[in-house]
This record gives sequence, C-alpha cells and structure tokens, in this order.
Amino acid sequence: MKTTLTWLVWASFYALGFSQTNTPKILFVIVDGIPADVIEKVPTPNLDAISAEGGYTRAYMGGEKGGYSETPTISAVGYNSLLTGTWAHKHNVWGNDIKEPNYRYWTLFRFAKEYRPELKTAIFSTWEDNRTKLVGEGLPETAKIKLDYHFDGFEHDTITFPHGNDRLFIHKIDEHVTNEAARYIKKESPDLSWVYLEYTDDMGHQYGDSDPFYNAVKTMDGQIGRLWQAMHYRKKHHNEDWQVYITTDHGRNSETGKGHGGQSDRERLTWISTNAKNLNPYFKGQSPGIVDIAPTLLKALRIAPEKERMWEFDGVALTDSISVANAKAILDNDIIELTWDAFEEEGMLTIWIATTNVFAEGGTDEYTLVDHIPVKLNKTSIDVSTYPSNLYKIVLEGKHNAINTWALKK
Repeated sequence: MKTTLTWLVWASFYALGFSQTNTPKILFVIVDGIPADVIEKVPTPNLDAISAEGGYTRAYMGGEKGGYSETPTISAVGYNSLLTGTWAHKHNVWGNDIKEPNYRYWTLFRFAKEYRPELKTAIFSTWEDNRTKLVGEGLPETAKIKLDYHFDGFEHDTITFPHGNDRLFIHKIDEHVTNEAARYIKKESPDLSWVYLEYTDDMGHQYGDSDPFYNAVKTMDGQIGRLWQAMHYRKKHHNEDWQVYITTDHGRNSETGKGHGGQSDRERLTWISTNAKNLNPYFKGQSPGIVDIAPTLLKALRIAPEKERMWEFDGVALTDSISVANAKAILDNDIIELTWDAFEEEGMLTIWIATTNVFAEGGTDEYTLVDHIPVKLNKTSIDVSTYPSNLYKIVLEGKHNAINTWALKK
C-alpha cells in the first residue's frame, strides 16, 4: 500500500494550524561552544528574560551515541544539523572544512525560498562559510538560492580587524555583526534571520573553564540583549510577532573545557532558550536535539514540506501538539524491535518502511504501510523477512507529527 491518504489527512491537520494566526518573524541565534552547565551558572539576564516569556531546556548535539546517526560535536556540523534538521549521516558535513554537503537535505533558507519566496531572509555571521558553504548561496546544487541580505566575511578583513593570538578581533567582529543585525531587524524586519557569534568558543578553546570564558558568555548575553531590544521595538511600533530561538552547537570536554568533537556527555550537552509560548511536552519534559529546531521554525513560518522531505527530518517540532518522538529501531534476525515516546493517549500510529535511501541521491523512496497501532503502546515488532534489505528507513506517523528512524543490518 502506497502512502497517500494518510499523509493528506496528517498534512491537513498541520496546515489547519497555519491558518489560525499571522506568520511570526523568526530569528535564530547560534552562540558557539557553551555547554548547558556554563549557561546555567553564569549570569545571563537577557537570556533569562527571553526564557521567562517562553522556556529554557537542556538539549543535545551529536546524534545517537554509538548509532548510525552519531555526529561529531564540531561547530559547522552542528550548524548544519540545525539548518537541515538532520544528523551528519544525511547532510554529510563532518567537520569545519565542509567538504561535500549533501544539498539534497534543504536548509531552512532553501525551504523558505522554495515554499514562501515572499519571505525576506537574512544572515549575520562571523563566519562567511555559513552562507557560502552551508546555505550554499548561488550554487547550482541549491538552485542558486540567494538571501535577501547578508552581513558576513569580516574574518577576512585584517585591516579593520587586525588578527592576534588573543582572538580579540573575533570579539570585535561579533560586536559588528550584532550591531548590524539589531539595526537591520529594527529597520527592515526580515522574516527569517540567522545570527552567528563565535567569540565564546574561542575563549573556551584558549582558556577552558575559567573567567575569560565565563566573561565571554556574559558579553554574549549583552549582545543578545541588543537583538531582543530590536525585536521589542518592532513589536511595539509595528505590532509584529517575533519568535527567537537561541542555542549552541556543542559543549566542551569535562577535563579542561577546552576541547570538543567527541561523544562525552558534556561535549553533547547543549541548550535552547526561546520566547515561544506554545512549547509542547517534548520541549518541557525531555532534552530535545539541535535537529528539532528546523521543523519548529518551519512550522512557525507556516511551511509544510511535501511528505518526501518532511519524513527525512531527524527532529520534531517543539511547539503545539505532538504525537510521537524519539523513535529507535533494532534489527535482529529479520525482526525490527521498534520503540518510541508517545505524547497522546488515544491516537493511532501508522508505520511505514522503505528499503532504499535513494532520496539522498535525488530520488524518491517508496514506502510501504506495515502497521497501524495505538501510539500509547510505545513499542512494536516488525517482521521484515519479506522485505530483504541492508537498510530500513522507518517512519512513524501520528495525528500531529511524523518521526523517522533507521535500522541497519550489522
């Protein structure tokens, strides 16, 4: 049985929620390399004010530790996991060199331009590669996407920002980027914006868990305050609805606080602060992943991708109603043991399986319906002996959302 009617019913619920309110303006901010334990002990009054309007949660980076989606806790890898809502086994960014991104997994900006081209997009970044390599502005592989505004590349300007071993030039670029982002938000009101700030990670690498690192976190909070003030200006003078999501891309090692990249608990330990008011039990009761931010922002922007793209997300939305999350599959002797977390008592769950991954190469995977069971069961077993394959892509589709997981033959 091919997937048609069930998807249309689920998508209609998804779209129905879009028609109820005006589209908010979205800003997401990545502040580099701050584990949750640091953000929780260093005074951050501006982040606290934002969280007081919405919420704060510990989160994680790194995919499934020891599993098929394990992802290095490295900066560019984290940025792309946020941008695409997928882990590295899909988006194919494994380090800061950003060698061969798989642009088949669209970024937030690509979704915005393809589905709602009227939305104004902007990026304010200490690192030019965020736009040119991750978003892939102007590349044939991204349909030559073009942002409406960008303010980046200042790391190449050694005249205005003389480089030194103290990395103070990065702090000055962060200030430059923040000031322009606040000005542009206040005057131009972009619909989807990304601000990236680097200095905290530099201080972490250089000094580890120490006052210079903590002071950089305090400085970052002041920069967030300027962005927050600009959003309040738009709300007060133009009656606009603004949502902001602030997060980090990775934690730090526990030995010194200087390194990252591995899968220790602290290197994986991140956080999310937001003013969004409709946060769901998944946000409030668990530790979401950095991949959960992209589907959340698309939902806020009233963008409902077609099934083939929606089912590739490794995350779920952090707002509004939710049916299912945290699916895991273990394959043993042609039996898949499937588990998940249920967030409703009465709903049903439809389970689909594909035995290919041609999506990654530009194709479309064919899914077969294999079960329809109460979501509250939290587990089921699937006999795949009649579907011989080394890879099974599994989608669990509930009333309010879908989530995917993979099972691989060892």
